[in-house]
Amino acid sequence: MRLTFLGGAGTVTGSKYLLQDGAARLLIDCGLFQGLKQLRLRNRAPLPFDPASIGAVVLTHAHLDHSGYLPRLVAQGFPGRVHCTAATRDLARILLLDSAALQEEEAKHAARHGWSKHNPPLPLYTIGQARACDSRFQPADWENPVRLPEGWVIRFRKAGHILGAASVLVERGGRTVLFSGDLGRPNDPILPPPAPCPAADWMVVESTYGDRRHAQIDPADALADLARKVFARGGVLLVPSFAVGRTQTILHLLWRLRKAGKLPAAPVFVDSPMATDVTHLYMRHPADHKLGSELAREVFGSANYVQTPEESKRLSARKGPMILISASGMATGGRILHHLRAFAPHPENAVLLAGFQAEGTRGAQLAHGAKSIKIFGEQVPVNAEIAILPNASAHADADEILAWLKTAPRPPERIFVTHGEPGASEALRGRIAAELGWNARVPALEETAEPVPET
Repeated sequence: MRLTFLGGAGTVTGSKYLLQDGAARLLIDCGLFQGLKQLRLRNRAPLPFDPASIGAVVLTHAHLDHSGYLPRLVAQGFPGRVHCTAATRDLARILLLDSAALQEEEAKHAARHGWSKHNPPLPLYTIGQARACDSRFQPADWENPVRLPEGWVIRFRKAGHILGAASVLVERGGRTVLFSGDLGRPNDPILPPPAPCPAADWMVVESTYGDRRHAQIDPADALADLARKVFARGGVLLVPSFAVGRTQTILHLLWRLRKAGKLPAAPVFVDSPMATDVTHLYMRHPADHKLGSELAREVFGSANYVQTPEESKRLSARKGPMILISASGMATGGRILHHLRAFAPHPENAVLLAGFQAEGTRGAQLAHGAKSIKIFGEQVPVNAEIAILPNASAHADADEILAWLKTAPRPPERIFVTHGEPGASEALRGRIAAELGWNARVPALEETAEPVPET
């Protein structure tokens, strides 16, 4: 087996791992590059392999940095199936359509207002191309071996992180490779903890938070304190939030605060059709989370869900106090951009960053104290209070990743540390080598690992 790192190396986006054994080829994850322009340009660059040569794609989970390149891969000739859990299939269908719609909308906006260097501006893929992926998904049950053509055997193990997220164990010819996917927290209030790490010859482990520990602070208390401050000055609490996972976590925090009488009275709006659709999936997949169907209905039923663009525009003109949750979580696109343009210039408001902000995104600029951000080709001043919600990450931190690795029955021959900024990946690699004594490496983008030696 040979393993090539075509994404998720030196960055937290674009995850693509190509396994090859002779003529047999399997692609683990098929993500979009996001953030810095030089990364995003890779989405339009030719692939270093023929898409028609890939026998199958396996998704660890539905986030776009793991699934968002699928429509382009299919459009370029990939003929096979996309294997994943049932919840990942349902989420990916929603995310891919939304991604395509946003890209089409942005291309049209650029054409109207002339802010793109391309003439004409074109989306990376279209809604039609995203829909063409629907028939390719092949859902699998947890833990049951799935036997693919060309001799691959895959197993999905619960990873936490988001609904349906999995670690994937791949076997062929008696050799095994484990892909951690994105690992969740062991004590997440909604999602199950990651299943114990299985034995494998090689491992590929994520390192998003490989250089830090999450603060031991209840995010509900921090959220309540910020809301009280903002509401006292008549402001709007604006939350850029990922439609998958983070929005539901914030709604759960707000539900807890309301139940405890700690949240000032104010309406809560979720302005993301995708987040609305995703929230409904929690009722369809009760076995994949801790709430069950009945409590999920109560937790998620107290917010006001916004659907139409007209309703969204009215929200941008509304005064506080209110809480407005809108996608995307790194402010890379979507309705949140219109709300930032409306609310960021005013000091009575606050913007709450509730998740990881990749370098090059507007969210990262806000986190680093930017005094203005570029939206639709214009600089928008930032005078609103900028806050970061502590301990709300859906990613395991360095200690939690190491604790998970320690549950493996035996050390791997090699472990590759990926899906992190360079400093985070190197920090985790160092700890794995020092504390576990494992042969750990941070691969470079497009690096191919040597074939696994025969035993």
